[in-house]
Amino acid sequence: MPELQRLRADHAPAVLAFELANRAYFAASVTDRGDAYFDQFADRFGALLAEQEAGVCVFHVLVAGDGPVLGRFNLYDIEDGAAELGYRVAQHAAGRGVATSTVRELCRLAATRYGLRTLRAGTSRANVASQRVLAKAGFVPVDPADPADPADLAAPLDPAGFGGQPGTWFRRDLDDASRAAAGPPGRC
Repeated sequence: MPELQRLRADHAPAVLAFELANRAYFAASVTDRGDAYFDQFADRFGALLAEQEAGVCVFHVLVAGDGPVLGRFNLYDIEDGAAELGYRVAQHAAGRGVATSTVRELCRLAATRYGLRTLRAGTSRANVASQRVLAKAGFVPVDPADPADPADLAAPLDPAGFGGQPGTWFRRDLDDASRAAAGPPGRC
């Protein structure tokens, strides 16, 4: 059974294999990371671990029972009880409920372990599968609001991250009971 694990240094080879194996699949819906990402993978991976240690982000991998990474599920830009959620799932695991169940689990962790109150996630308007995953996980689309207000969770999504396609923000306010069970917010 797959297990959601917090990212560790020893995940690096499996994460690189996951990214390489699914590069073309991911590039069909989001901007390709480019050759430099893979050429400098070790440095970039180390930087992710440093961000996680600093409490700015929390990165997770969904690991199959036999070791390969099935997906990456992350909380970015953690600040003032809110964060952005991002994820990607291997092509061979898509369409099987893996993304939906793992996004739900990450929402639970966001509330109970990380003390977050609100999550947002963005997707291109053309990525209907991702929109379905977010809706099934309790996210709702939010209308664009004042883009000049950086605190506004409904600010328009920069389409550059989605291959130049227009995007939509989704938002989920996390359950108060789940947060209370976690105790006071702490460092990730």
